[in-house]
Order: sequence, then C-alpha cells, then structure tokens
Amino acid sequence: QVVNPHLLKDLTERGLWNEEMKNQIIAHNGSIQNIPEIPDDLKQLYKTVWEISQKTILKMAADRGAFIDQSQSLNIHIAEPNYGKLTSMHFYGWKQGLKTGMYYLRTKPAANPIQFTLNKEKLRGREKAREEEEKERNKAAMVCSLENREECLMCGS
Repeated sequence: QVVNPHLLKDLTERGLWNEEMKNQIIAHNGSIQNIPEIPDDLKQLYKTVWEISQKTILKMAADRGAFIDQSQSLNIHIAEPNYGKLTSMHFYGWKQGLKTGMYYLRTKPAANPIQFTLNKEKLRGREKAREEEEKERNKAAMVCSLENREECLMCGS
C-alpha cells in the first residue's frame, strides 16, 4: 500500500483518521472524493491522477517547456480513452507548443486488484448505518411536516 503522509497528517489533525476511514479510502481505490466525512477543502487538495483535469496537466507541461532544453516525458491518464479525446488532447498540446504531445497514455485496468487489507464487514456495516440514518432523517422530515408545520424549519417558512 502507498500512503500519502500529507493526507494522513491532515486527517489525523482533524480527528478523522481511524480504521473505518482507512477502509473507506482503500475501498475507493485511494480516492477521498466520495467519502462524506471528509471536508471539501481536503477533497480539493487531495486528488488521484484520475481526478485531475488532463488539460491542466497539458497547460503545466507547456508552461514548463520554455525551461526545458530538449523535451519532457508527459504521462496522460484517461480512464476511458477514445479517438476523439486523444485527437483533441494532441492538438491542444501542439497548439500550446509542446514538443512531445504524450509519452505514455495510462488507462484504468479492466479489473481492480483484490483488496486484501480491506475489512469488508466493517465497510458494509457503515454503509447500512448510513442508509438507516438517511431513512430516519426522511421519516423525521415527514413527521415534522405533518405534526407541527409552524415549528419545522423545512416547511414552516
């Protein structure tokens, strides 16, 4: 496993790091974007390569180009490449003045590796608890609106 020490530090400082959080991150293949407990500022700061705009990568490569003598090895990561995306990216890079449009094209594997370290029982338990909490909130909203309309923030306005 590869651990991002900066993410670990930020999660620990905010009191969010525990065994359950570790399991959720592993289950999401290292991505924190779909974990509701993680604040948005951390989601913006920590993205996997699949979550970064590849156009931004091309822009940064073009900006560095003036300071590079020969060329740079540019890796592009596209989950589902097709002719249109590749052509568009090549022409965009060419218009930006890149000497090498792409050195490697990385795609997602057809199947993900088995996650041996993932505690699936705990993960399922947490998902069920979330579903139950959502059901309770929905019930509470309905009861609230039916029994005391004036007190309810949702329907009393």
